[in-house]
Amino acid sequence: MLTATPYNGGMSKGSKQSPGTIVLNRKARHDYHLEDRFEAGIALEGWEVKSLRAGKVQLADAYVLLKDGEAFLLGALITPLPTSSTHLQPDPTRTRKLLLHRKELARIFGATTQKGYTCIPLALYWKNNHVKCEIALARGKQQHDKRATEKERDWQREKGRVLRATNR
Repeated sequence: MLTATPYNGGMSKGSKQSPGTIVLNRKARHDYHLEDRFEAGIALEGWEVKSLRAGKVQLADAYVLLKDGEAFLLGALITPLPTSSTHLQPDPTRTRKLLLHRKELARIFGATTQKGYTCIPLALYWKNNHVKCEIALARGKQQHDKRATEKERDWQREKGRVLRATNR
């Protein structure tokens, strides 16, 4: 599955991730037009933090559910480490609460109910000692939009190759 990129201990050659990035949801940029972005805290258990440090997380099919004035992260798979704990049975796909300000929640709730936006997670990353989740309001792309994006990306890549060849 090519949707999540695990954190590899720092930036590798050719990587566009920052050193604090745990995982990116690359499928989101392909499937959605991204509008507003928000930074949310996330309520985690101890074994989940250990798994995040090891990069055992996927955001491919995750989405944000708004219910009773609160936001929850559903569908994020955090695979438990076999050595994390022996006395509890962890649930890898449990619902995790997202921590946002009331004004941000109201803005997200209004956009999803009235304007037809979807709220999706884009990335998990470290900020100081806390795990943060970047979420975005997004509109779904049509098939022709996906093709146009791909065509533009290929053209930019080819243009860069031509410019590098002529500058040598």
